[in-house]
Amino acid sequence: MRAQYTPSPSPWTRWLTPHVWKQAHGVHTPKKSSRWDLHPLLLVLLLMTWTAGDSEAERFVTARAYYVACHQHGKRPGRTLQGFQKALAKVPLPVLHAWFRAVRASLQQTFHRHWRTDGFVVLACDGTRLECPRSAELERRLPGAGKPGSAPTLYVTALVLLPAGLLWSWCVGPGTASEHDHLRSMLGRLPRRALLVADAFYQGYDLYTALRQAGASFLVRLSSRSELFTERRVPLDRFREGLVWYWPRQARERERPPLRLRLLRVGGHRGRRPPVWLLTDVLEAGRLSRQRAAELYRWRWHAEGVFRAYKRTLPKVRLWNRTEALVYREAEVALLGLQLVLAQAATKRRCDGRAVVVAGSARQQLLQIRGRVTTVVGAGLGPRQRRWYQSRLARVQPGGGGRKVRRRWPRRKDHAAPQPPKIRVIPKDLKAKFKQHLKAA
Repeated sequence: MRAQYTPSPSPWTRWLTPHVWKQAHGVHTPKKSSRWDLHPLLLVLLLMTWTAGDSEAERFVTARAYYVACHQHGKRPGRTLQGFQKALAKVPLPVLHAWFRAVRASLQQTFHRHWRTDGFVVLACDGTRLECPRSAELERRLPGAGKPGSAPTLYVTALVLLPAGLLWSWCVGPGTASEHDHLRSMLGRLPRRALLVADAFYQGYDLYTALRQAGASFLVRLSSRSELFTERRVPLDRFREGLVWYWPRQARERERPPLRLRLLRVGGHRGRRPPVWLLTDVLEAGRLSRQRAAELYRWRWHAEGVFRAYKRTLPKVRLWNRTEALVYREAEVALLGLQLVLAQAATKRRCDGRAVVVAGSARQQLLQIRGRVTTVVGAGLGPRQRRWYQSRLARVQPGGGGRKVRRRWPRRKDHAAPQPPKIRVIPKDLKAKFKQHLKAA
């Protein structure tokens, strides 16, 4: 009689606790019985993000085999990829979002003592597009956001915890979605005393006001699109930092009050690189010095590393599914998979008397997960299960290619550094309005 194999606890069970699964089941109300319950359905989809394979069918067979090996006494899920996809398409997105919230709360309990920097929880916000297959449904419902003839795309806006490079939250929409709208929808997920670091795309009176109303601070790079006012003329070549007024024309026409902010100029010395102009609502230099602001903005590149790991390490340069319902679920669960991999890679140490989180290698953690999957599948499956797994795997391995279609690639423009903002002295016709709003405040 074959000895029962009992696998050791998975590394991701530290955050996928029974309480986390309970939150997802509390929102889910299945309409009828199915071979795919919620727990195996979501776990197999998550494992498909991590397992290696040249096709979606190969990833599915390996992920399902791992689940069966770990749950020998449980109900067997369905065997076909088509049945799995039909069951997944019926899961409402609010169920996934409740699952993500529960995981985020679990991560907060783990890292909340180590993520503060100078009293702030520093997060970066950035976005990227994901290419989708050129199916008829996706080309109709997800029009390309680039040049004519480009592929259907999804747009992902993510919040990344700095300096660890840990993915915190995200929002997924069609390729034509607005990053500002995505960020505003995620303001409720920001932790207390959050400091949002963003590039020059995140400029605007409404966005700054929404961040301040949410209790968050910001550090945003400026470009020539922004117009700032000062009480006296300041030469740009001598400017280092100072208080300014931000009051664009649209806000003045709507009788909105001006914003008192702090402008910082970092870098650009001795003609090496163009200076970087940063705008923040932290007015006290004791809370956020110019040197510290420059360092925090350099940390923003950790967000680029997160997107690189998502697209290249997982990999998700191009999504697999060919329907709108499945492509959204694939993209969001893959983001959860990356979040758990980065959390597993994060280590804690003390530096200069402060507790910080240091990012590890996402690829190294992914290789360890794949090695564990191979070990559990090899030792946990019975003889009949192993024969089924090997026969199904041999059948799906050759079928990952498909016919290649030659298309003209829409080229991107060369990157150009943002120009400095426009700093002007308050004109006489606006001084009376300034005084009126200040008295009202």
